[in-house]
Order: sequence, then C-alpha cells, then structure tokens
Amino acid sequence: MRGDGSVLVVEDSPSFVTTVQAYLANTPYRLSFADTGRKALALAEEGEPQVILLDLNLPDMDGMQLLEQLEGKGLKSTVIVITANSSLQTAVEAMRRGAYDYILKPFSADRLRTTIQNAMERHTLSTLVQSVKATARRGYHGFIGSSFAMQAVYRTIDAAASSKASVFVTGESGTGKELCAVAIHRQSPRVQGPFIALNCAAIPRELMESEIFGHVKGAFTGATADREGAAKLADGGTLFLDEICEMDMDLQSKLLRFLQTGVVQKVGGSRAEKVDVRFVSATNRDPLAEVEGGRFREDLYYRLHVIPIDLPPLRGRGADVMEIAEHLLTQIAEEEGKAFRGFDEAVRTRFLGYDWPGNVRQLENVLRNIVVLHDGAIVTAEMLPAPLNRADASRAAGLGGSFGRDGAAGNSGVAQPLTPDAVKPLWQVEKDAIEAAIAAFGGNISKAATALGTVPSTIYRKQKSWADLMDGKG
Repeated sequence: MRGDGSVLVVEDSPSFVTTVQAYLANTPYRLSFADTGRKALALAEEGEPQVILLDLNLPDMDGMQLLEQLEGKGLKSTVIVITANSSLQTAVEAMRRGAYDYILKPFSADRLRTTIQNAMERHTLSTLVQSVKATARRGYHGFIGSSFAMQAVYRTIDAAASSKASVFVTGESGTGKELCAVAIHRQSPRVQGPFIALNCAAIPRELMESEIFGHVKGAFTGATADREGAAKLADGGTLFLDEICEMDMDLQSKLLRFLQTGVVQKVGGSRAEKVDVRFVSATNRDPLAEVEGGRFREDLYYRLHVIPIDLPPLRGRGADVMEIAEHLLTQIAEEEGKAFRGFDEAVRTRFLGYDWPGNVRQLENVLRNIVVLHDGAIVTAEMLPAPLNRADASRAAGLGGSFGRDGAAGNSGVAQPLTPDAVKPLWQVEKDAIEAAIAAFGGNISKAATALGTVPSTIYRKQKSWADLMDGKG
C-alpha cells in the first residue's frame, strides 16, 4: 500500500464503498478498504497509506479513538473525516485531534477527488518538511534550522563552495554571516587551508591596510617588526571580510587591485607576492544603496558580489526559532551547570510570536540571561527578560515596529502605538492575514492553509463568516 496514491477507505456501509469506488474509478489512486476500526489500524500499520478516508461511525470503535491510535503509533497518514451535516461539530473536533479535513455527506465526485488531491499534496509536503527537518537538526556546519529559507541557503553554499568565485553575504546583524563564511570554507576544497576573518568595522581605518596586506619594520610608528597581513595568512584558504561596507574608499581601491591581480605588497615594502585567496565578504547594510550613495566602489561591488547569499532574519524562519532555542538552552545549561531542558507552552508562543530584531545573537543572550539568573527544568514566562516579559511582545499586525538590516527599529526606532481610529476588529485582522497568505500562494487555499498551520475547511468557514459579517454591515 505504501507509495504514491494510496488511499484507505474506512467505512462499514457497502453502498457508500460502492459510491467511492465509482467516484475514484478513473483516478490513479490505489484503494484499500476496512469496515472496522481494528482492520483499519492493521492495514494502516502494514502499509501506512498516504490518505485515510474515515467515517467516524464504526461498528467496533469510535472514529475519534481510531484517530488517537493512529497518532499514538506514529503513523503519518493524512486523514479526511466523512460526516453528515448533523455531525459537523464532531468533524471539527476530529480536526482538532489531528484530522486534516472533512467532507459532508452527500458529496459529489468532484468534491471527493479535490479533497483527496489536496490531502495528497499536504501529505507530500509534510513528508518533505519532516525529511528536511531531520537532516537539518543534525546541523549544517554550525547552523541550526530546517526552514525552507535556510534550506535554500544550504543549497547555495553547497553549490558555491567548490568554486573560487567571490561570495557576498548579506543579512541583518546576528543572522550568522561569519558562520556562513565558515560553512563555505569547510565545504570547499580549501578546507585544509586557513580561514582568516577580519571585521572591517572593528579595526581603526589607519591600521586596516596593514591588517590586510601586512607591513615591514619601520613602515609607520609602532611598526617594530615585519608583520604578515591577512591576505598572506589566508594563502591557499579563505579570507572573510566582515562589514566590508565600512572600509575606507582609498583602501577599497587597493583591495580591488588585489582582487584583480592576486598580488599583495606590504605597507612600506617593495616586494610583491602572489597569493591564492578565496574571498567571502559580508555586510548588514544594503550594498547597492552604499554604491548609489557613493560610499562603496561599484567596480569593487561587482568583483565581490559574484555569488550572493542573503541570510533570512530569525523572524522569517518559522519553527527554526524553537529548534535553535532548544539547542542553545541545552548548550548554555551544560556550560552553567544548570538543569534546564525545555520550555513551557507560554514561552514557546512568546518566542514564535516575537520579532527578534537582534536575531540569533539576541536569542542566545536571552537564553543565557534566563539560565544564569534562574533555576529549574522548564523555562517559564516568569523567567523571561525584557522585552519578552511583556504579554504584547509579538509581531501581531500593526502592533510592533519594523526593523531594518541594522537591527534597529524602523522609523523613529521605537514601536509606534496605534491611535484608536487605526485599531481594526479582530476578524478583520485575521481576514487580512489569511487573504494575504492565499494571494502569496496564487489562490491555492490548501497551500495557504498549510502555511498558516490550519486546514482548508477552516478557511472556507471563515470566508463564509466574513461574508455574513459584511452583509450584516450593509
């Protein structure tokens, strides 16, 4: 039964089974049938069908019990509940317990086929997500996270690593730009060579040239001996220039010449040396805006910006927040000799709803604060530091500030309070969010529902309730 298109129909009515067989006769689905809950459970364990069509009224057990047993055995089949209109509330309860969707008797062949197709797509997507998560949890050169946004980053690193082409990493502060550079190095044929990192914002401008190219004794005050620069030290390996947009314009021209020739010359020296270096650069600014503003050389930009990698902010990585939090909590608790091992639901909700303007770095600082200042096994909401200790610390639409690439709040830098006239009814906020998700998936309600963590039937019901509300207003 295992494989594409497997559907288990759990129904004790022979006439209904005949109807389902007729409706699905010209489809690619492979059907199997069970007229009791026990038989259905045995068939599901034996072959784990992709979709189960489940009548809740079975002769030997309640359909809800079968749902619970399927979940308890770890079976991942996508369940569609069959019910009469009079039992609609029961179907809704079944979805709360893990069913994907419901279908009301009587129904048309088109309705049945569409519902099963949506369930198949959902099952395929869910299987893919679980596979991706299982891989990502093992870690990717220090990264933690299995979101699709990060999977795209991992694939780009894999593709770019074997090349010598320059990589330009962008992303907000705290998103892991140096970690990305290290991953590129470790994944590349240069892994046995050195990895040298320079933060262009942390070194005084008058010393930056010496840091990159080195100097000879007496080249300037304080140069008491010859010194190799980062470019020479990185020979055969990778040179990572963080915060590249902070580099002085004069030095940018010298760096460009180095990129073009592969030749370095120490400050105060006369001998040119050939080196083999792979460049990775990074910035938390918009590099094109820096070029347009005359603060960054356009020719240098195009030399460095051969393979771009844009790291997503933590607020755009979904459930990665909790994967990272769980990993960091275990690590920090071990370092501090504490017993913390998890989070309560209130904290999970707060973490998933917060914007994290400081990204992973801020998350790590929050967790270290909690572990150092508290004791226990589970992190509770009472342990959270500011601003997460506020119940309104969330990204709810219209309730928080927006954050730019430097991690600072947008506009004035402080979240702007709403005026009374700007407050929307809750149903309108929900309607806007759901309609935006549907539009993002090109009108595909099934995919939008999956992304929103709900089911298509819920969206259909809400659409009807919105129409009723709007008709009532008119």
